[in-house]
Amino acid sequence: MAMTRPTADFAGTDVLTVTSELMAAQRPFALGIVIEAKGSTSARVGAKAIFDGEGTVICGWVGGGRAESTIAHAAIEVLESEIPQVVDLDLDDEVLGAGMPCMRVYVEPVIPRPTLWILGHGRVAECLCHLGALLSFDVVVDDPAASPDRYPDAKDLIIDDPSYVALRPTANDFVVIATQHRGDHDSLRRLLASDAGYIGLIASRKRTALVIDYLRAAGFDRPSLDRIRAPAGINIDARTAEEIALSVVGEVVLFRRSYAAKRGLGSATPNAFPLSTGESRRPALLSVASQHELRVVGE
Repeated sequence: MAMTRPTADFAGTDVLTVTSELMAAQRPFALGIVIEAKGSTSARVGAKAIFDGEGTVICGWVGGGRAESTIAHAAIEVLESEIPQVVDLDLDDEVLGAGMPCMRVYVEPVIPRPTLWILGHGRVAECLCHLGALLSFDVVVDDPAASPDRYPDAKDLIIDDPSYVALRPTANDFVVIATQHRGDHDSLRRLLASDAGYIGLIASRKRTALVIDYLRAAGFDRPSLDRIRAPAGINIDARTAEEIALSVVGEVVLFRRSYAAKRGLGSATPNAFPLSTGESRRPALLSVASQHELRVVGE
C-alpha cells in the first residue's frame, strides 16, 4: 500500500496517520515520545517520531542532532529486543546522561501480530484457534472441513486448498499440523521448502518416526528435519484435546519469547528449532493487539 511521505512534522500530528499505515502494512517500527523536557530543548513534551529498523526517522520529530541519533540507536535496540526503553538525554553535557537530563524519551517497539497457521480440523484444532487468538496471533485455518461456526476466532479460513498451495508462511509465522495423519507428509514437504519459523506436528511418536523417515527418503537432510517440532508441545502429560492444544500453544509462546530475549542479549540463533528440547529457537515477533474480520477463502 502507498505510504504517506515522510515529513518534518514538528507537532507530531502526522505520526498517528503513518502509524496506522505501517500497522496495516505489517511493518515493524519504533515510536519515540518525549515524556519530559527541561530547559532549552528542540522538542516539547508529547513530541513524537517513528523510526524504522535501521534507525531512520520515517515521520515526526523528537529533536535534532545528538538527540535524534541517540533515540535512533535506542529504536534499533528496542526493535531487536522487543523491550521498550526510557532514554535520558543531557544535551548540555558532552557525555549523554552524565548530568541532570534535560529530555526524557520513551521508545516503544511496535511489532506486527504473528500468524498461527493451523492445518486440520477437530477439537484440538478448534482449541488451538481459540488459544492462539487469545494470545494475539492472527489465526489462519487451512482445512476443507473448517467452518466459521467452529472457528469464530480465526482471521481467515481456507477451505479449498487440498494441496496446501495457499500455505505460504513467512519466517515470522508458526504452523501447527493437526490433520490426524491425513496429508501431514505432503504439508511438511511444502513447509520445509518455505521460510516457516516454527513447524509443529501433532502426532504419536510412531507416526512421527514414519513421517521423518518418509521425508528423509525424499531427500531432506538433518538440518531441514530439525526444523520440525514433533511431537509438538511441552510435556505436561496432556490427555484431553484442550490439554494438547495448551501444550502446543505453550511451546509456541516459549519459542517466540525465548528468541526475543536472546536477541535482546545479542546472541546468535541458528536457523532451526530442533526435535530435542532445550535447543535454540528461531525468530518470532511479539504482537500488537488488533481486531480483524473473519474472511472465508474459497467459500
